[in-house]
Amino acid sequence: MKNEHPLSDEVLALAELALRAGKQYMVYNNSLYFIDQSDIYFFASRNEANSFAADNISDHDRFHVIHFNSLPDLLAKIPYGEQFNQSQVNDPDQNGLYNHEGNAFADALIDHFETTHFSKQLKSEKMNQENLQYLSDNLKYMGFGETLKADLEKKLQEGKPEFKLEFFNEIGNKGFEASLHFRKSESTDMYFFNNYQATLHRSNGDEVNQTFYLNKGKGVTAKEAFNLLDGRAVHKELLNKEGQPYKAWLQLDFENKDKHNNFEVKQYHENYGYDLKTAVSKYAVAELNDPEKAKALYQSLEKGNVQAVTIEKDGNSQRMFLEADPQFKKVTLYDGNLKMVARESLDHYKALPAGQAAEKSVADDKKKELKTEQSPKVEKEKKTEKSLLPKKRESKGKGLGVS
Repeated sequence: MKNEHPLSDEVLALAELALRAGKQYMVYNNSLYFIDQSDIYFFASRNEANSFAADNISDHDRFHVIHFNSLPDLLAKIPYGEQFNQSQVNDPDQNGLYNHEGNAFADALIDHFETTHFSKQLKSEKMNQENLQYLSDNLKYMGFGETLKADLEKKLQEGKPEFKLEFFNEIGNKGFEASLHFRKSESTDMYFFNNYQATLHRSNGDEVNQTFYLNKGKGVTAKEAFNLLDGRAVHKELLNKEGQPYKAWLQLDFENKDKHNNFEVKQYHENYGYDLKTAVSKYAVAELNDPEKAKALYQSLEKGNVQAVTIEKDGNSQRMFLEADPQFKKVTLYDGNLKMVARESLDHYKALPAGQAAEKSVADDKKKELKTEQSPKVEKEKKTEKSLLPKKRESKGKGLGVS
């Protein structure tokens, strides 16, 4: 009995999914001997789990909260056999499977195995659909869209230990492809999206490759991978060895590779001193005047995009492009044709310091007011000027008239 447990395979599969989603608190109905997927709930915090358990107590339901770090840890914490409360074992209303009085035990045992036998295929199909939905959502979150769903479903039905899906997209005049790797869990029939190898086909014919790994279904998205392979930096939230989150800018080092033939990754942490907002504010970017547009601009730059902006200078608006450059604590400015602006020309697009900007604004307002005040006077002078012009002279002399 030591190697057995009261959890169905579906429960184990859902528990593994919950772990990958950061939900380490399981609430289960401990009034039952055999625990099915309808008797469990997963939560990310103990408070949420305790609150649910307290709110759902009834005469026939007693929910218990368990914190677990792995499937073996979960199984070790579920009471079983002699560990199970004897008051529940001998209560035919609570647990017929363990009632040794009369034929209740035999009847419950037969019912249990008949139900399991006839519903096994149905449950298997349901789990496959849940796994398909989970992986489909994961692909969308990672930026691979929905075009792979049909191939994904076919691969899941084949039931092989691992499989790959192929993805291709063209961004601008550059081709981006990825080989997505899926593997079946060693303890359940659930599949998980573990990593993908991305390849960027540059416009000059060169190719660059990198393998990106997922952690609990999260990682570098497809567009971020494209930007990294194209040489730009991406801002991500990462986990250290202790599992604590931190944020850093990532950029591939195309001069050096690791033992897995991947480019080494340069990281610029928060204490490196790069402030994206400060770098952008040095230029006369019109989008900074609108909080929502400014937020969208920062988010796009953090994903590694070359983002279009409007530069307003000396009363003129000009469409240009920005790119984050954490290594040199600045942003790179491109003109409307995506040509990098020379260093000696950057001052022309920079914003005025706060003091000077305020003075310029006041001066502009005064000019407008003066112009408004002078307008009637000017019009009057123009009319007077017109009335002082000599009248057309009528010739009384002889000769040819000019009409």
